[in-house]
Amino acid sequence: MSDDNAILVAINNHVAVVTMNTPPANTWTVESLGQLKALVESLNQNKDVYALVITGQGERFFSAGADLNLFASGDKAIAFDMAQRFGEAFEALSAFRGVSIAAINGYAMGGGLEVALACDIRIAEAHAEMALPEAKVGLLPCAGGTQNLTWLVGEGWAKRIILCGERVSASQGLEIGLVEEVAETGQGLNMAVNMAESVANQSPSSVKACKQLIQNCRTSPLQHGLMKERELFVQLFDTEDQAEGVNAFLEKRQPQWKNG
Repeated sequence: MSDDNAILVAINNHVAVVTMNTPPANTWTVESLGQLKALVESLNQNKDVYALVITGQGERFFSAGADLNLFASGDKAIAFDMAQRFGEAFEALSAFRGVSIAAINGYAMGGGLEVALACDIRIAEAHAEMALPEAKVGLLPCAGGTQNLTWLVGEGWAKRIILCGERVSASQGLEIGLVEEVAETGQGLNMAVNMAESVANQSPSSVKACKQLIQNCRTSPLQHGLMKERELFVQLFDTEDQAEGVNAFLEKRQPQWKNG
């Protein structure tokens, strides 16, 4: 398959559905990581897009992560390049200005789970399994796995998954906070798209600011976050959406967002 089709996108109802399309396991390559980064950057500039959903082609794999053949030679230059590419792509996804939802439709392993961890919300189909098994092959999660997983599930479960190599089922993922919803097999994408479409009820300008504030909790003290809240609240009054949202509510009509 041509690398040109490694990342597919379809936009409808303000939602971009992004599909990892490198069968059989939707593994990541230099090309596909570059395509994901470029796509997210272009979606940030598209004012008609409020949310994105990422899923895997097929029924068995969401994504199996990187192709281990890349690292068989032990070449550090290749390792450095791939680590950089993974970081740039998934950090771009994490910084997407709208809401990002992972529809985990099968195995999510290594970099496959890390791309889901970079999203705001995760929905796993009932048969999905998730793991960060890099230590089993002498590697470690280098695309945000150690950081994002620990933030979501706590140090104990992060150590079980990363250090002990445990796989997590969809139901177990729901219990520990790794995923927010479990869908029936074959229904993950529909559930994710429905959730993403609900974002259109919110002001895109407000969503962007709120997401920034929520993620600020990971790196900044509470006092900084409280001050930033007030600052961004006032900045919303520079947007068209602020006046539109308030007036639409008072006039009992649906708001017409401008995303600006």
